[in-house]
Amino acid sequence: MKQEPLRKILLHHQQIIIILLLLISGSLLYLLLVRLGLMAPIQEIPQILCIKNCQPEQNFHTPLAGNQLLNYDNPLEQLISKNSNKKKISILIEKSQHRLTLYYDLKPIKSYSVVFGSNSLGDKYGEGDKKTPEGILRIRDLYPHPQWSKFMWLDYPNVQSWQKHFQAKADGKLAWQISIGGEVGIHGVPVGADKMIDDRYNWTLGCPSLKNKDIDELYQWVEKGTVVEILP
Repeated sequence: MKQEPLRKILLHHQQIIIILLLLISGSLLYLLLVRLGLMAPIQEIPQILCIKNCQPEQNFHTPLAGNQLLNYDNPLEQLISKNSNKKKISILIEKSQHRLTLYYDLKPIKSYSVVFGSNSLGDKYGEGDKKTPEGILRIRDLYPHPQWSKFMWLDYPNVQSWQKHFQAKADGKLAWQISIGGEVGIHGVPVGADKMIDDRYNWTLGCPSLKNKDIDELYQWVEKGTVVEILP
């Protein structure tokens, strides 16, 4: 008679241990999928699924008319005060025009020639497609680069990137085992390779690329959190 309650207690303990092991293994699997770029970070899932604050992405900048570069031959320090508020700086990239324009307080200030991933048409949905992502991004970090002068790391993938990634998989445009990718940023070119920019040669794996003197100038005026809008 005394053994029956003991068996129930042992069975209960076993069930608790099994549940804990399942929770731990499930958490480890989820972290692995996040690491591999197959699953979004948990804090972004409500927005990705449009559970709250669901709003369509709106254009941030008004593009320049025509296809010319604005004030390209003028140094930025002659166009904006060095003491200007960096939080008012933003960037618009137009892939079809091969043009990157720096804006101050949403007013265009100076443009640069820019090239993209070698598969330049269309938005980026997954790793390895050699496309440049479109939409509104922000600079996550910026630092000197040993091969391309400077690197302004963008926050791809963000919530909108994940939404488009999962939608592409649901529509059959992207295989389910393909990850979303990452490490996208604005950078320069190998030393002596400025001609690739002049020739509009899309040579990268998906990053926007400028001449080194241009990325060096731009680098001084942006900061972490600077908005970068990329249009088709």
